[in-house]
Amino acid sequence: MTPRMYEVVARRDDLPDTVTLTLAPVDEQCPTPAIGQFNMLWAFGIGEAPISLAGFENGHLIHTIRRVGAVTNSLAASTTGDQIGVRGPYGTGWDLTRAAGRDVLVVAGGLGLAPVRPIITELFANRSSYGRAVLLVGARTPDALLYRDELEQWRGRLDIEVEVTVDSATPSWRGDVGVVTRLVERAPIDPENTTAFVCGPEVMMRFAAVSVVDRGVPAAEVMLSLERNMHCAIGHCGHCQLGPEFICKDGPVVPWPRVKPLLRVAER
Repeated sequence: MTPRMYEVVARRDDLPDTVTLTLAPVDEQCPTPAIGQFNMLWAFGIGEAPISLAGFENGHLIHTIRRVGAVTNSLAASTTGDQIGVRGPYGTGWDLTRAAGRDVLVVAGGLGLAPVRPIITELFANRSSYGRAVLLVGARTPDALLYRDELEQWRGRLDIEVEVTVDSATPSWRGDVGVVTRLVERAPIDPENTTAFVCGPEVMMRFAAVSVVDRGVPAAEVMLSLERNMHCAIGHCGHCQLGPEFICKDGPVVPWPRVKPLLRVAER
């Protein structure tokens, strides 16, 4: 529960309200995270916030942060040399072992591209361990696309299919227009031999999961990464409770059959 100190060693401004920070341990480092887990990042004097891991490279933590409140505003304002408290990692991760030898379908919407970024890294690092790989990305507008440079690099490879769509296009946009679930229909996968990983806004994940299952992917092979207002990260406070699930410890990555009935309940 005591945060370890990390130093900001690199900062990248991805969008006007979104930055990516690379953190290196000052002294003692946190345990090695599994892809898909999250850390609690501490802005001293203000508070802490749960932030998914966008990468773990050479002992460095990579976190993409969107400004939505006092804590994330403070974290996103960090510059090289600043220190941040980190405790974690917490929660369940993406189980890539279940996808070995199978086609992999990744569906990401908006900031949901950050938590699935390590999946793409793993696919590239061990490409022969998996079948066909497809990444479907959706954003509100072209200007809201995250990791645009990396998306172009990934598109340039011959061993992964990358499709991008936006809800609302600009005059210069030459790509697809529409919700990301529309791309599922034409994804070049063998549905019965596919494992799918989905992350994004809750309504997008709900419709994406239904679309993937409608394509013939077994429901048990569809994994979602949920987001809730996590506070303690160990399942004690109840802030992140969704029905019987405590997302900080039972998630954030959960199989679609387990949360399907819970995501159908309207929030009040």
